[in-house]
Amino acid sequence: MKIVVSACLLGENCKYNGGNNLSEAVVSYVKGHEVIEICPEMLAGLGCPRPPVELVNGIIMTKDGMNLDDKFHEGVRLAMEMIEGKEVDLAILQSRSPTCGVKQIYDGSFSGNLIKGQGIFTKALIAQGIKTIDSEDIS
Repeated sequence: MKIVVSACLLGENCKYNGGNNLSEAVVSYVKGHEVIEICPEMLAGLGCPRPPVELVNGIIMTKDGMNLDDKFHEGVRLAMEMIEGKEVDLAILQSRSPTCGVKQIYDGSFSGNLIKGQGIFTKALIAQGIKTIDSEDIS
């Protein structure tokens, strides 16, 4: 099985704050499978650490109003190019992220409030028929 995994879940320090979201459950789950580790933000050259962003009225913005939508979409495009033709079976993505959120994302108010929704990478994967699951659903 080929599995796309948010790189932060495998311990790569690529989160906006310079850290990671290492998930031992995800590491254990993907053991023995072909893993394609991806961080669209890093592919786009956004660096780490970087300012936190949220989807504000459908546009990826920093709290101070900097529009990073084009950069984030470029990262998703590059991520999709990485997996093109690879017959990916599954993607395990990081919760709440404006890029990788599967069930929930932040509401765009930068207040920590969550709403139902999906990140832009998740939407691109689903559009290609790739099953996506939230890292928090791996136990």
